[in-house]
Amino acid sequence: MKKPGHKDSDTHDGAAAAPEFSMLVTCHFEERSIEEFYARLSAALESLGRSYEIIMVNDGSTDGTWDKIKAIHAKDPHVTVVMDFFRNAGQQAAITACMCEARGRNFIIMDSDLQLMPEELPMLVAEFDKGYDLVSGYRKNRHDSFRRIIPSKLANVIMRRASKSTMRDFGCTFKIYNAKIFRAFDLGPTRIFSNVDAIARIQRHTEVPVTHRPRRYGKSGWTFRKLWQYNMTNLVSMSQQPFQVIAGVCLCASMLFLLRIAAGFFVHFTVLETVTNGLLLNVIVFALLVMLAVMALVGEFAIRCFVMLQGHPVYIVRETLRHARPDGDAAG
Repeated sequence: MKKPGHKDSDTHDGAAAAPEFSMLVTCHFEERSIEEFYARLSAALESLGRSYEIIMVNDGSTDGTWDKIKAIHAKDPHVTVVMDFFRNAGQQAAITACMCEARGRNFIIMDSDLQLMPEELPMLVAEFDKGYDLVSGYRKNRHDSFRRIIPSKLANVIMRRASKSTMRDFGCTFKIYNAKIFRAFDLGPTRIFSNVDAIARIQRHTEVPVTHRPRRYGKSGWTFRKLWQYNMTNLVSMSQQPFQVIAGVCLCASMLFLLRIAAGFFVHFTVLETVTNGLLLNVIVFALLVMLAVMALVGEFAIRCFVMLQGHPVYIVRETLRHARPDGDAAG
């Protein structure tokens, strides 16, 4: 019997009945956490009573993460695809690789570092069943360092502007998406997943509070430098808006200056009767910094366009293991 809010069945790439959920798991130096995470995640997925598959990516880990992922794949047919990258390509690239392999009608995204609780998955699914195209967790009480929290808050501000959304926590990697959204983007090694691009095109979405715990093993792959680069990516993606604001401010300033000149023919008045060298120097420095900031933004945009035109892959898969599927596809 169909569950409340259960989406109609469809197929992907001509396959037989696709699973309702594709669980997309990215792993980066998770040798000590991946087995516990997998056990808890499997229990949560089984409790749903829905069809599902799990796809896992080793994002360039050089510890025992890949060996443990392969062992999990060998014993569980629900773990349909596992992949190993040549080197660390980043969380978004790893999610993209999962999406390219996924057959599910909906995508669930989650980190494997145990900072988020797989046991809360049914709570997100219950909201998703109400007809949303995106249900996202938000970390009400974060247990991260200030070096991560501060750039993350800045990123949330930028991403809200870029996506014209009111979401609070874009960076929480505990989300359920309608898979049709991402299949429309034709993702791959040269075009990777972006939360901002997707959320900007979703009207029906909601957030639910999720538990966030201190990281028990290792350290996060999100360094300050990577968070800053991520912010720059999102800033460039909304480059149309800053330039519109700058153009509007300059236009208003020029009109006020023109009115000031015209008024001078009829009314005698002065603005800043005494103009000192210090004031002129401050104005020049301020104008120079603004000009340099705009030039840097234009340069960042131009460089990213150049890199995109090169068509170089963001990630390369070293090894892929697949279980046989109902449509006859064998492991490769």
